[in-house]
Amino acid sequence: MAFIDKYELEHLKNEAENLVLAELGRQLEAYTDPICLCNECVLDMAAMVLNTVKPVYRVSLLGSLYAATAMDEAAYATSIQEAVSSAIEKVRENPSHDVNSETGAEAEAETEEADEA
Repeated sequence: MAFIDKYELEHLKNEAENLVLAELGRQLEAYTDPICLCNECVLDMAAMVLNTVKPVYRVSLLGSLYAATAMDEAAYATSIQEAVSSAIEKVRENPSHDVNSETGAEAEAETEEADEA
């Protein structure tokens, strides 16, 4: 039996992930410059931020209360906002795929079509 199969590891959660994804969504909705919003680029942005900010893991209800307290700190919120802004710019300037002259518009249309399906 593998190590991972011996334990209930699904209870191990990084609460920072929720904050990062929420902030990424807010900033991308407000972003006015052309940007690719394909799944690959958005995942690159999220991964970049999560690799930058301090993780806040929890395994229990008490742990989620501690995590909520830690995440309420203004400095932590600011670090997430800055990391998200930086990741958006880095991925916009250097997407991990070819970008045509209609940067973002085509990928956004594809995303909307996929959502409708």
